[in-house]
Amino acid sequence: SARIAELAGYDLAVVPGSLASAAVLGVPDLILLTLTEFAEQVRRTGRYSDLALIADADHGYGNALNVQRTVEELETAGVAGLTLEDTVLPAPFDKGAPMVSIAEMNARLRAALAARSDADTVIVARTNALNVSTTEDAVERLTAYAQTGVDAVMIVGAKQITQVEAVGAAVSLPVIMGNVPANETALSDLTRLASHGVRIAYQNQPAFMAALLAQYEVMRHLHEGGNMQ
Repeated sequence: SARIAELAGYDLAVVPGSLASAAVLGVPDLILLTLTEFAEQVRRTGRYSDLALIADADHGYGNALNVQRTVEELETAGVAGLTLEDTVLPAPFDKGAPMVSIAEMNARLRAALAARSDADTVIVARTNALNVSTTEDAVERLTAYAQTGVDAVMIVGAKQITQVEAVGAAVSLPVIMGNVPANETALSDLTRLASHGVRIAYQNQPAFMAALLAQYEVMRHLHEGGNMQ
């Protein structure tokens, strides 16, 4: 996929935990994939691609010390950057997706910054607040995270352009936006997003989903007696 992306003209790609989990274990993104398995998948991807890779490092696989090891492993694997989120993972049973405190997240981010050996490795602070809390909480968290010295911030779960505007107005860092809704015109307007500080906008992995559908259709066609002539 990375080499195909290069052929299509891309300079940068994200290695999401969900696709790494699907490729390595054949399971959904339930935090079953270990750090070493994820780092090895990143290494394999970068070995044959010149794309700058941003790794979805989830919660850093634990506390601040685990985050330091995560940065070390992923830098060794060749990433250009990584995202760290404030969600409690794996999610506790029957408690939704709670978030760690701002103080805990700040400790993890400072640990990540201290652990990187290359100053050009981009550390991104990601919040899940728009999914489980309020816009005000997201702004408070990202404002605090930005003060640790991270290079960018990331939001997921935005449902209205006003939420992006609020983040862009509060934080002067580049913004990464996850899971852009296809049915929300304002949030699909890349020019408008860019005016509010968004520099990368995820598109919900449509290439992967299209590839799965194509495989299923071909296999079903052959199973029903068709051929590929």
